[in-house]
Amino acid sequence: MFSGDNKKQGKGRIDTLVGRGTKITGDLHFSGGLHVDGEVHGNVSAESGAESVLSVSQHGLVRGEVHVANVLLNGTVEGDVHADKRLELGPEARVTGDVYYNLVEVAVGATVNGKMVHKPAGPAPRAKGAGEVPEGGKRA
Repeated sequence: MFSGDNKKQGKGRIDTLVGRGTKITGDLHFSGGLHVDGEVHGNVSAESGAESVLSVSQHGLVRGEVHVANVLLNGTVEGDVHADKRLELGPEARVTGDVYYNLVEVAVGATVNGKMVHKPAGPAPRAKGAGEVPEGGKRA
């Protein structure tokens, strides 16, 4: 999206547009593709398990948490970002909050004021419980 790679731009279609000069106050739930050129003051989330794409242009602003499978960000998010599959931070991306991602691409100039936490795809590995017997069959 940001490096001129046309293959990335064709990743998803835009079903919903928040135009420049538009301000939405309240949570926004969507399916498919959402492009934000305006402002959203509330949480933005997509249907879980769906192939969803949120793109925020350099003019766009989201004040709230983001929960979307694929996030293409070149604007501002003031809140935590949860990208279950892929996160692309463009050169003008600004995040104030923690970022949770599976795959990430960061352009020169992007800033994140918060933690970046890798969340692998698929089920989380099972931790050994207190009652489990370690390998070899002997308790420590």
